[in-house]
Amino acid sequence: ERGTVEMVQAVAGAGWTALVASEGGARVAQVLRAGGRHVVMPLDSKNPITVLRNAARLAALIRAEGVDIVHARSRAPAWSAWLAAWRTGARFVTTYHGAYGEDFPGKRRYNAIMARGERVIAISRYIADLIGQRHVFARADRIRVIPRGVDPVAFDPAAVSGERIARLAVQWRLPEGMPVVMLPGRLTRWKGHMVLLHAMRLLTRQDVACVFVGGGARRNYDEKLIALAENLGLGDRVRLVGECDDMPTALMLADVVVNASTVPEAFGRVVIEGQAMGRAVVATDHGGAVETVIHNETGFRVRPGDAAELAAGIDRALALTPAQRQALGDRARTWVTSYYTTASMQDATMDVYRELM
Repeated sequence: ERGTVEMVQAVAGAGWTALVASEGGARVAQVLRAGGRHVVMPLDSKNPITVLRNAARLAALIRAEGVDIVHARSRAPAWSAWLAAWRTGARFVTTYHGAYGEDFPGKRRYNAIMARGERVIAISRYIADLIGQRHVFARADRIRVIPRGVDPVAFDPAAVSGERIARLAVQWRLPEGMPVVMLPGRLTRWKGHMVLLHAMRLLTRQDVACVFVGGGARRNYDEKLIALAENLGLGDRVRLVGECDDMPTALMLADVVVNASTVPEAFGRVVIEGQAMGRAVVATDHGGAVETVIHNETGFRVRPGDAAELAAGIDRALALTPAQRQALGDRARTWVTSYYTTASMQDATMDVYRELM
């Protein structure tokens, strides 16, 4: 969703017309502020009849507005968008956002729509390789690797005031003077929250707070995390703070930012956001993080699902001297602002659009 808003901004900034068709949601206002227009359609439905009806709706919109390029960013809407583009002659682009699961028969065929663009944008080299392995029809010359990015102006340690940091620390009831290990991400099992809790128990230091930033818990997963923290004797040092609309400030509260995902992340935006803020990042050694974290230079990578190794990585980050921490943070920020910015993602995607035009 954030990538959609960022591309609306780029398209409108180039003097083109940006239309977003979706079910709607919290980011509609952001689309409008970025200079786009929003059209409400039931595009969240996977019902085959609704998919066909959405294709007709999109085709009518394409004809009425003179749309040249249709960019699909999610699977169910992509089926409708593909049909609509085929009927109208509009160019069809997809962004392959995730390592989509294939846990039941027919799922690969359903996922394959994301590889059927005239140009297929992969958000990491890991995803580009995955497309080649799973979808033999997807020609390599149609795939473009365009990583996600951060806004280096918003994610700038110098831009976050002490007042903002202090206010959020009070709101989250963080223990004063205690180092903070932070895992930002949706509350879902594969993000590795439980692995981090077990790692907290193994840390050399036991005066460390653990903060989980994010919402979206299902099946009482948040309650399970609280129960596990209590069973491990960590209850008074663990905070589940929910969603945060000021992630630069949140990251400034962290001494260590953790990505503990037990399955490979397609990219892992949190990893580059933490580095952009000059934080010490400890990430699992698979998926997109292999590309975005230079081990021992801009952060540390550890074996996925291994609480002991994660604890060792966190211990290493916490043991850095102030000078070492500053040097690591400077290298990390320089790395991210050189290769993983919102502007570079926007420019590369606009190049894809111009290529098709």
